[in-house]
Amino acid sequence: MNPDLEPYVEFSESLQAMINGALTFVQSVLSPGWRQNQILILIGLALVSWLLHRVSGQMLQEYVRKREGWSKWQLRVVVQVKRRLGLIWFAALAYAVYLVMQNITWPSRSYIIGLAATLAAVWVGIAYAARLVRNRPLRRLVMYALWVYATLYLLNVADEAAAFLDDVALEVGDFRLSLLTIITAIVVIGILFTMARIVSTTTASSIRKNEDISPSMQVLAVKGVQIVLYGIAFFMGVKAVGIDLTGLAVLSGAIGVGLGFGLQKVVSNLVSGVIILLDKSIKPGDVISLGETFGWINSLGARYVSVVTRDGKEYLIPNEDLITGQVVNWSHSNDFVRLDIYFGTAYGDDPHLVRKIAIDAAAKVDRVLAHPKLPVCHIVGFGDSSVDYILRFWIRDPTGGLTNIRGNVYLALWDAFKEHDISIPFPQREVRMLGDAGGPVQDDRQSVRLSAPAAD
Repeated sequence: MNPDLEPYVEFSESLQAMINGALTFVQSVLSPGWRQNQILILIGLALVSWLLHRVSGQMLQEYVRKREGWSKWQLRVVVQVKRRLGLIWFAALAYAVYLVMQNITWPSRSYIIGLAATLAAVWVGIAYAARLVRNRPLRRLVMYALWVYATLYLLNVADEAAAFLDDVALEVGDFRLSLLTIITAIVVIGILFTMARIVSTTTASSIRKNEDISPSMQVLAVKGVQIVLYGIAFFMGVKAVGIDLTGLAVLSGAIGVGLGFGLQKVVSNLVSGVIILLDKSIKPGDVISLGETFGWINSLGARYVSVVTRDGKEYLIPNEDLITGQVVNWSHSNDFVRLDIYFGTAYGDDPHLVRKIAIDAAAKVDRVLAHPKLPVCHIVGFGDSSVDYILRFWIRDPTGGLTNIRGNVYLALWDAFKEHDISIPFPQREVRMLGDAGGPVQDDRQSVRLSAPAAD
């Protein structure tokens, strides 16, 4: 026989053996006897389980609605139980029928029912165990793969199926990649990724509870642990299934060069994110201004920084913009923020009294610090119609907003000036009506003065 045709012959023989076995089982089920009776019993159990699923699911939903204060994980457990109530009922009923038939008839007459009960129970266990995989597509892939493997194993055809999947392979020179290898790699990597996620979550929780580590270093440490653990899990999974990565070194290098040119912005943002975490220029909770955006840092990502504004909008700002642009960090070294407001009073008001009233009014406003940084008021100029002042005060909670505190201070000044009869002037015009051109100028007593606010 030609050696090149041996894989195809083996594949054909494995496929033919599986088809023959399936046809034999179907023929035995279609023939009258206990195998057919067991199949009919299982169909009846499936219908009863479906009805119980509808009834018990509605009852469970009503029970949960009457409960208050349940946490999210409790509600998730209830949802998962409700979703698989039919399979749970089928496994329980099948086991009950199997135990009864074991005592009243020959064990061989209940073998298929016991096998179906065991298979249903294993499927339920796999479905709940797969919830540990957070990524939804990967979770479903792992769950389906384990379901198939458990089914084949309980049917005692796992070796034949493995041989069949191993025969379906792609061979290029010394490189051979079979369908069995791909499925095994996906399952093993999924399990290792799940273990890595559990370890990284526990480690991240411990790091975040350590108050001696700054917030930015906490983020960097958590991301570093995640990268290391997931990288180890991936390479261990690939090596566990026997895939040699040395042959992919040249190809991966070429791909890396191509990605380097095509993803310059992405790489720049990743590097900028690492720099931000290392130099501690910004950290979660800081209040920053970047252009027209004012808000506080919600989270630091690998590619962007999440900034939440006072109106609830969340801006995803690339890390490169924070490195290359001018950023105002209102709480970089401390939480103290100074705000300035300008106002003017009439020339007839005593400036010493105006300054004292302004300082006292600002100090009584909530959020304005009275110690250790007191409000101050200074004259900044003599305007056309008013004496101009600047009032400076400090706050230490910029996340509470800046516009609202300025507005509250303005209202306090308004009330205080009104109480002490201090006027806030506005520009005025004086219009004099003169005589005809060349004629005598009218007497000053005939002049008319019109006062009105100046145009904006």
